[in-house]
Amino acid sequence: MPHSVASDRSEINDETMPDAPIAPSNEAEETHANGIGERSQNEDSPETEVKVAGDGDVKLENLFDDLEDDDEFPTSSASEIKTEPSPEPIIVTKHSARFSDPEVMRSFYQRIFPFRYLFQWLNHSPSPTTDFGHREFAFTLQNDAYLRYQAFPTADLLRKEVLRLNPSRFEIGPIYTTNPRDRKTLRKASNFRPLAKELVFDIDLTDYDEIRTCCDKANICHKCWSFVTMAIKVVDTALREDFGFQHILWVYSGRRGAHAWICDKRARQMDDQKRRAIAGYLELIKGGSGTEKKVNVRRPLHPHISRSLDILKDHFQKDILVDQDPWLEQEKSEKLLRLLPDKSLNDALRRKWDSAPNRSSASKWADIDALAKTGASRSLDSKALLEAKQDVVLEYTYPRLDVEVSKKLIHLLKSPFVVHPGTGRVCVPIDPRRLEAFDPLAIPTVTELLEEIDAWGKERAGTDMADGEGRKIPDYDKTSLKPFVDYFKTFVASLLKDESEIKREHDDAAPEAMEF
Repeated sequence: MPHSVASDRSEINDETMPDAPIAPSNEAEETHANGIGERSQNEDSPETEVKVAGDGDVKLENLFDDLEDDDEFPTSSASEIKTEPSPEPIIVTKHSARFSDPEVMRSFYQRIFPFRYLFQWLNHSPSPTTDFGHREFAFTLQNDAYLRYQAFPTADLLRKEVLRLNPSRFEIGPIYTTNPRDRKTLRKASNFRPLAKELVFDIDLTDYDEIRTCCDKANICHKCWSFVTMAIKVVDTALREDFGFQHILWVYSGRRGAHAWICDKRARQMDDQKRRAIAGYLELIKGGSGTEKKVNVRRPLHPHISRSLDILKDHFQKDILVDQDPWLEQEKSEKLLRLLPDKSLNDALRRKWDSAPNRSSASKWADIDALAKTGASRSLDSKALLEAKQDVVLEYTYPRLDVEVSKKLIHLLKSPFVVHPGTGRVCVPIDPRRLEAFDPLAIPTVTELLEEIDAWGKERAGTDMADGEGRKIPDYDKTSLKPFVDYFKTFVASLLKDESEIKREHDDAAPEAMEF
């Protein structure tokens, strides 16, 4: 569930522009308590007093010099921002350093984080627009202080501020009517409102704790990751086939889940009512731990539910019955019996299972049809039994979404490619075409990536370290993060292509100015 930020949380004054030292402030920022924004993180952070930097801080212009060159997609224009290039020292990190070390994080942001492509993704154009300039960013600092309503006209300024503040992670919010930094200068508070943001979905394995048997809480393994795989398949298919969305970015949360960012323009422009409607369309599992039956669907089944059953039936046989073995224990098998409609059949199944205490879940599932065919119950309604079994399959396989994250424009969600503070793993994109190949436990940690860069350099010591065309090779291309950045670049290029076509169609349809 999304966590709102306490109104008394100490925060840095966000009115300071990114190219000036932060000034002390006694004023705490507004948070979800006043309806301005909500966080979509499941990790709780302790409230910590912010220690504000003084005038002795290193100036930003001495910290920043973009190591990459991108003539095709510049992230700033000379007319908007002028900075004097200066050498940026490479931070050398000891191999024994942990990902929680601030210098490790600073080195990651400086050398690896793909700011350019993040900018292109959020800006929807190669040249800076208000889609990026009026977008809210929120930083979680190393002392767990939370800094809201940050905005940057270019990727360069975002990168500068990230290097200066060195946050443990940062989140992305909506595009507002004006620069979020300027909201307090408006005469009417109502003039500051969210205009657009990607439609997002959150899948978290802690929501599966009552049905997964291999792990619980923040722990995951390959067996329970299959729940995320199933959820992505069902949600991705529905969003594409039922709503016609094309640009859906799935991102690993860094520990126990995944996030979906639906980036199509009409998805970004949806109001809260439409977001609630889509979230409701996809929501099926309802009820807390005290709810016995969490699936109650009408018959005949909606085409989306029928299609989902087709997608999930093989997963149920292997991932649920075999890997999870959810009804091995007698107490758990009693829960299964309570989901079946016929008392006489249930009594016969209970006697059979009591005589074989270690009977597997796969065998118990097969016993239902086997005993039904023997006439164990004369009053058995075969249609009701089939429907009950379908509901069981859905309860154990259908996506368990944190739908509150999806319902409002104001929610903030963790940015792709940040580092999860608890695991050190990078929040990489997931290719929905290759879901079975994605291994969350093999995703590199930030320290592993820095070691890979060092190893790459040692292997090529004394040789030309440029690519075939003489260009400097980005540091992320020297690591196991490369395929994930490449996928993200391809995704962003496709999005920009469609955005330019939409803009061209809009311009062509605009009426010509009247001449007098």
